[in-house]
Amino acid sequence: MKPGITDPGLQATGLADIQGRLLLIRVVVLIIVGLLVVRLWQLQVRDGVYYRNLSHDNRTRSVALHPVRGFIYDRNGILLANNVPSFNLYVELGDVPDREALIGKLVELLALDRSELAKTMETRVGGTPIRLKKGVSLKEAAIVESHRLDLPGVAIRPEFQRNNPEGAYAAHVLGYVGVASEEQLTRGAFQGLPAGSVIGQYGVERIYERTLRGHVGRKLIEVDALGHEKRMISVEKPHVGNDVYLTIDFRLQKLAEDLLGEEAGAIVALDPKTGDVLALASRPSFDPNALSRGLRADVWNDILQDERHPLTNRAIQGQYPPGSTFKIIMATAALDTNEIKPTETLHCGGRFRFGRRTFRDWKKYGHGAVDLRKAIAQSCDVYFYRLGDRMGVDTIAVYAKQFGLGERTGIDLPAERTGLIPSSEWKQRTQGEPWYPGETISVAIGQGYVTVTPLQMAKVIGMIGNNGIVFQPHVLRGVRGRGGEWIDEWNPAQAVPLTLPAHQLEVIQAALAAVVTEGTAREARSSVVSLAGKTGTAQVVSLRAKSQEETPKRFRDHAWFVAYAPFEHPGIAVAVLVEHMGHGGSAAAPLAKELIEAYVSYGVDDDERPRVSLARSSDTVMQQETRRD
Repeated sequence: MKPGITDPGLQATGLADIQGRLLLIRVVVLIIVGLLVVRLWQLQVRDGVYYRNLSHDNRTRSVALHPVRGFIYDRNGILLANNVPSFNLYVELGDVPDREALIGKLVELLALDRSELAKTMETRVGGTPIRLKKGVSLKEAAIVESHRLDLPGVAIRPEFQRNNPEGAYAAHVLGYVGVASEEQLTRGAFQGLPAGSVIGQYGVERIYERTLRGHVGRKLIEVDALGHEKRMISVEKPHVGNDVYLTIDFRLQKLAEDLLGEEAGAIVALDPKTGDVLALASRPSFDPNALSRGLRADVWNDILQDERHPLTNRAIQGQYPPGSTFKIIMATAALDTNEIKPTETLHCGGRFRFGRRTFRDWKKYGHGAVDLRKAIAQSCDVYFYRLGDRMGVDTIAVYAKQFGLGERTGIDLPAERTGLIPSSEWKQRTQGEPWYPGETISVAIGQGYVTVTPLQMAKVIGMIGNNGIVFQPHVLRGVRGRGGEWIDEWNPAQAVPLTLPAHQLEVIQAALAAVVTEGTAREARSSVVSLAGKTGTAQVVSLRAKSQEETPKRFRDHAWFVAYAPFEHPGIAVAVLVEHMGHGGSAAAPLAKELIEAYVSYGVDDDERPRVSLARSSDTVMQQETRRD
């Protein structure tokens, strides 16, 4: 074939090859275009709303505005909890490109704890600002503002923090606040609250959280690339919480805590005609300001491991043997079951033989012939040993529960304990053993398995003074809106009264008056007001070989005294429990006397709703006499 002339077969083959390649290119192009169209549909149609919002969030941000908590006042308007301005340090983790670098910068500028910062940030994701530090000083705030470019996502926010002007006084009643944990935010009461919300963690702050909290607001802001606020777009203002007024008389509360001093114990004062808690003191105490403003983990652990348990509200959580104060219940049960007549006498020779065991009276050689009045006034153990043996533990349990022992009083404070009233059924159910009659002898004088709280015993003595009528103890007096209107007030609900006939109740009342005038509580005798009450000494361990003075303090007896006043028209019921202080007559009774006399001197409330005022008495002071109970 001549040069320059193409073979027709080869030419056809080349053309077909070129056309095939063009077709492949077209198919590839069509596939690519198809994929682009599908992706554009996904971005603009299917996921358009998501990316539109994401783009919007790059420019704007919704910030929670935490409301100002309502104030807490005592019954006379004394301020017990308010709020003070504070600067707090926040970070939005979604705006932080390098957490380690940010942590290092914060440690360098503000001397914050590196491990605490790392722990806080590693457990949280972006989307919600988290608080890194409360109570930032003005100097620290200035440092943050001057290094804004080096601190992406970091901002200083002015807020309010909880403040208790009276410090540790009434701490167990008021409680404290703290940042809600992630677990708490999943519960019904706190669902919907933004992260970082401050909620009540204890005491009144916790029980009346919804009332005090108010409602969260929101503001929409425009931010720059580093997450710093540029301008505010819109705002929904938060609603301030309502104010809570308590039944507590702070003057009495402060005095009760001062009377306890450094000793562990509790003092409870009630108005038996309404159930108002006038004072509820527990020592040792704690500073709610320290807890509300945040604590390091090591400091919190130190508080939890403190052997004196300062966070325990001994008034409602301390469970103690009632000692001889339990003889009030024993006397009531014996009269109502006709096990004994008020004038019937039993012989006390200082000991009571039961089987192979001898139970001793506190008075070595006994009290001789004893009737009910003398048995209560002189706190004769042998008399009540005999009554306990006659009645049996189940009868005792029935009457103890009529007084509300062995169950919660229902006070509006958290974590109240029930104490324990044993019975044969209880022992069989819990220990798988029968009840032994000898165990009843210890129960008869408030020992053995029996435990009560100071609040329960204040309720018991109040029931006696108020002729068997009882009201539920409570600390809420009313709720007021910031406009001054009363939103809610506590309406005292009367519980089931005692079934003891009036003439029998009068016998008990007269005997309790004799406890003060001629019995074991002569140190409570007052020239200001007439008292009736009962002393008690609760044994912690059995150490008969040693005197209380020779016994290490942690093993010494607890001192009890319960009383009401004035005798003719009771307006206050008091229970005093001082741990490891020995005799109730010498250690607890004088504290109750001083508290009651102060109550008399204070008079009525300062607001428009009067409190029961105590009448004065012309009784003279008798000589003091040291007794066991």
